[in-house]
Amino acid sequence: MGYTTTKEYAELEWPVAILLAIVWAAYAAVFFGTIVKRRTRHIYVANWFYGAFIVVTGMLHIVNHISLPVSLFKSYSAYAGATDAMIQWWYGHNAVGFFLTTGFLGMMYYFVPKQAERPVYSYRLSIVHFWALITLYIWAGPHHLHYTALPDWAQSLGMVMSIILLVPSWGGMINGMMTLSGAWHKLRTDSVLRFLVVSLAFYGMSTFEGPMMAIKTVNSLSHYTDWTIGHVHAGALGWVAMITIGSVYHMIPKLYARPHMYSVSLINTHFWLATVGTVLYITSMWVNGITQGLMWRAVNDDGTLTYSFIETMQASHLGYIVRAIGGAIFTSGMLLMAYNVVRTIRASDPQAAESATRIAVAGAH
Repeated sequence: MGYTTTKEYAELEWPVAILLAIVWAAYAAVFFGTIVKRRTRHIYVANWFYGAFIVVTGMLHIVNHISLPVSLFKSYSAYAGATDAMIQWWYGHNAVGFFLTTGFLGMMYYFVPKQAERPVYSYRLSIVHFWALITLYIWAGPHHLHYTALPDWAQSLGMVMSIILLVPSWGGMINGMMTLSGAWHKLRTDSVLRFLVVSLAFYGMSTFEGPMMAIKTVNSLSHYTDWTIGHVHAGALGWVAMITIGSVYHMIPKLYARPHMYSVSLINTHFWLATVGTVLYITSMWVNGITQGLMWRAVNDDGTLTYSFIETMQASHLGYIVRAIGGAIFTSGMLLMAYNVVRTIRASDPQAAESATRIAVAGAH
């Protein structure tokens, strides 16, 4: 319908933004209410990450959506100029950081030990990981605004905090990987565990790439190019999707009282489709991005641009074809997963599934 605030990741106009905030508050009430009613004194670290994910995402949403309504579906931001841009990317970067990182790290800290049947490698490291991550991540947003009207000191601060952010990110990745100590042999036969471990590999890769791209000299080449698209999808497909897929494959048999998924071989096929599809997608965007950055900055002896914009798009054409192929391969794997899940549910005994659910709920209380 065309109603939009024009803000990236925050396009919803004020009535919908308010409704979303109410729903999120209800979600927070359910989560923290459950924590308050727990019977054990200890709160496992996964719930710390979930809690930060809920609180900070809500805060970001509310602050960035403060606006002046002028009609039912139109409003103007309460901020202006560079301040508006700074708050937008404080929101935009941390929406990724807390919506697509901390929540999924909570999943990692639960499902990797469960699937590997090993305790988390270092519980102390997981606590350090949590506090360091939430302390540093919130400062990194200015790296989205290099070479803009944002004050240079703010750009430099965002760059420095982004580089420091590598340390807790890799601490969490190493903690997850080392949880498999003594269980690496399971990767030969356990495709669900493969999803979880490969997701950690992509998490480590994308959290190295992000700080590197935040360095001003690198950013001058990568910004506005397809390299950014490749970086985002290394996280979205390689980390977020794969940790979610592994978690779903772990949970579905338990929810429906089945010993395993309908087809283990389909899980293995899905794993390879997802991995190959992701690699094709992100590498094609890396190549495109570097090509675009180099072509855009090339100049002739008289100072004019060597290449026109359309020439950079022509040079990127093959990369877009490879990206489409990679995306299609990844999507085909998701279709296999949907089929596998449906067949698993249909093969379940409703009474046994109901009993398993009641036992799980009773255990939670």
